[in-house]
Amino acid sequence: MGGIDKLTEQIVKRFRDSGFDVDAKEISKRLNLLIYEFKVPESEAVRTVTNYLMKELDIDREQLAAESPLVRIADVTTPGKWVSLKAKVIQLWDATSPNISQVGLIGDETGIIKFVTWAKAEKEEVKEGKSYLFKNVVTDSFGGRMQVNVNRNSQIVEIEEDVQLPPRELEVVGALIAIQQNSGLIRRCKLCNRTMTKDICPLHGKTEGYDDLRIKGIIDDGKNFYEVILNEDNIRELTGIGLKEARKIAEEKLERSAVLAELKNRLLGRYFRVAGMRGERYLIVREVEFLKQDIRQIAGELL
Repeated sequence: MGGIDKLTEQIVKRFRDSGFDVDAKEISKRLNLLIYEFKVPESEAVRTVTNYLMKELDIDREQLAAESPLVRIADVTTPGKWVSLKAKVIQLWDATSPNISQVGLIGDETGIIKFVTWAKAEKEEVKEGKSYLFKNVVTDSFGGRMQVNVNRNSQIVEIEEDVQLPPRELEVVGALIAIQQNSGLIRRCKLCNRTMTKDICPLHGKTEGYDDLRIKGIIDDGKNFYEVILNEDNIRELTGIGLKEARKIAEEKLERSAVLAELKNRLLGRYFRVAGMRGERYLIVREVEFLKQDIRQIAGELL
């Protein structure tokens, strides 16, 4: 019941701070029903109860939205709270559900966090590299990681301020949890070095290209997500696969995508120490190595 009591207090305080009196017992009853009977996630239960009270009291959304405190990403540690953040959009991911409008990573000088904008929120889409004030978003936890959800009660306002990200020189220890598109054995335009699709450069059209080997991935250190780029030297050091070996794999399998499949098999889920320089979007890797004993080895010893 402790969790319900805290959520109830948060809702009561939010309304009372805005000048509206609400019944704590009624709120607790509704939260209990949603969370324990219908198995609704805490953040959604809070949103549902809040929307119900706003409708009952005929309250405009903005009357509550302005009350959410402005916090730093490092301070987002507890699910079920209404907060506001000044943050830069670092990366947008492909949404895996029709219920999600946008999903990706946002950051400030204290850290990086995942955000989800629900389709029902009907918000304008944000853009990578732009800074925004995310007003009245809901903190949540998914897969053991904190995130913020943008719903109908939220506001997203683009700001002129260029929100700074964590320090450029970084050393990260974590697991490679994803390898993105345009990784593996790729083709680059000889004129501009851009990645080509079916020998077509987005700038120069159909033109001559050359092979390159790289990985664009995401490392999770347990607190933050980091986008990294591993070049041919990094990949060869970790796997023994360089450009020559990659071409041989592609020729034997008759598919260039076979190189990416092999790299995923060798690298995904492994733990690394990575050092490098943070760019506008990616951590450009200078040094990378497997941890001497990663989690899969530890698990094997315990069996």
